[in-house]
Amino acid sequence: MAEPEEGKIYTGKVVKLVDFGAFVNFFGKRDGLVHVSQIANKRLTHPNEILKEGQDVKVKLLGFDDRGKVRLGMKMVDQETGAEIIPEKKEKEEPAEG
Repeated sequence: MAEPEEGKIYTGKVVKLVDFGAFVNFFGKRDGLVHVSQIANKRLTHPNEILKEGQDVKVKLLGFDDRGKVRLGMKMVDQETGAEIIPEKKEKEEPAEG
């Protein structure tokens, strides 16, 4: 059976909301946790400010914790398109040669 790949974006469904995050079923019967800090680019008191159980969401597989639990993130994925949001790097302009 295939395994979910780190760094990939999946569509999932919120199956449970808890104080510290949301459990999302995203890969067959695989569930992962989107920590409250990974839901949005703003501070949330509780995930239910943005999410509800049964809601479809786009998540990125961030990795696995030391117990093999799946870590997911939402704030880096455009929830409309499913595209990854890449933060713009603030780089110094190189002087043009010429």
